[in-house]
Amino acid sequence: MTYWNTNVARHPGILRAVPAGCTSALDVGCGDGLLARKLASRVPQVVGIDKSPEMIAQAGFWPGVTFLRDDFLTADLGTYDFVCSVATIHHLDFVPALTRMRDLLNPGGVLVVVGLAREAGAGEWAAMIAAAPIVRITKVLRRASGPEGMPVAPPRLSYRQVRTAAREVLPGLRYRHHVLRRYSIVWRKPG
Repeated sequence: MTYWNTNVARHPGILRAVPAGCTSALDVGCGDGLLARKLASRVPQVVGIDKSPEMIAQAGFWPGVTFLRDDFLTADLGTYDFVCSVATIHHLDFVPALTRMRDLLNPGGVLVVVGLAREAGAGEWAAMIAAAPIVRITKVLRRASGPEGMPVAPPRLSYRQVRTAAREVLPGLRYRHHVLRRYSIVWRKPG
């Protein structure tokens, strides 16, 4: 099923970040498998992992994609040319999860994380309030929806805390705070 929401809005940027010659990709917190299926059109071997039995059941079967119901932090996963995660890392302990994603990359591989954070401080609250009408209008016009049963959790870290912690784990990363209340991290592992 195809749908749009503020997570799916980041998919085109994630797909553009897939490195040339990529032969393996991991989608951490794959949910119903929408992004993993999109990755399979560009990457010969894709693995989607999610802890939720309901989400993995919805993912079903797709050629070129292996869906695993397992705990990302402890599963035996091998290494990949591309690792991505959308709206998942705030469900996990941030630094160990980001470190594990980094460690699962082959040299020269690319990591993309799209996440949620909470507003803290006057600047972040002002940006959120200013963007609220744009976010609401976009969601209404695009008829935002998503799969039934998607696990939700409030973010524990602020945008500043995410940026600070990520820079320690991934020196040289590219960090962006997006209008639709998401941030993205892009990092290439030295090769």
